Amino acid sequence: MAKDTAGRTLLIAFLLCVVCSVLVSAAAVMMKPRQVMNREMDIKKNLLRAAGLIPAGETAGHAEIEAAYAKVEPVVIELATGRRAENIDPETFDPDDPANLVPIPSGKDLARIRVRSKYAKVYLVRDGGRVSQVVLPVRGKGLYSTLYGFLALAADTRTVTGFAFYSQGETPGLGGEVDNPRWKAQWPGKTVYDDNWRVNIELVKGGVRPGSPEAGHQVDALSGASMTSRGVQNLLIYWLGEDGYGPFLKHFREEGGAV
Repeated sequence: MAKDTAGRTLLIAFLLCVVCSVLVSAAAVMMKPRQVMNREMDIKKNLLRAAGLIPAGETAGHAEIEAAYAKVEPVVIELATGRRAENIDPETFDPDDPANLVPIPSGKDLARIRVRSKYAKVYLVRDGGRVSQVVLPVRGKGLYSTLYGFLALAADTRTVTGFAFYSQGETPGLGGEVDNPRWKAQWPGKTVYDDNWRVNIELVKGGVRPGSPEAGHQVDALSGASMTSRGVQNLLIYWLGEDGYGPFLKHFREEGGAV
């Protein structure tokens, strides 16, 4: 009697699939805590690099990241009022909690993200007890992807100390140049508000003209990536405006750095 029947072959294939599925599922469950930790470390690393607490381009280990992050105080704020949300723990805060999401009117959605939380986690960098920088998470649509990054401002809430994206899927060599250290090096020292505290930041096609009176709030646009450049400019205008971190930064200034 032949042993290699169609039914026997199908049974063996089925059992093999079940065993492989169990092994893959078990590996995924076992690896999830490490993946979560690695993601948290990656976000912290990019936050610290935006704030200049870890030099760009240098490898940073877990211990080095945690030592630098000890200078950072995460705070959850209510975006509408700009004040601290006392009843929300920054360590467990979830910006994607559906209970806190609100739609953004299309006419105001410059960042093209459609919804945002009523709350946001911001980061205060302390130097000898005083706040020296404020680091703001920002996000918005480029050409092909949503860009996620950190904008670091000096305590005057106007001067950029660093700007970097930690997640994006733009075209390599074009929009993907938001990760280029030379492009990111243009941002420190730029100002994002004018003297009347209106958002004033621009990515200039063709490059910033040396000596231009507007150069202080301008950065070179990404060559060959007009849509990504416009997306970066628009997401900054949105998050620095009244529907983003504008109320928080105003409160921060008026309270002398207190949150």
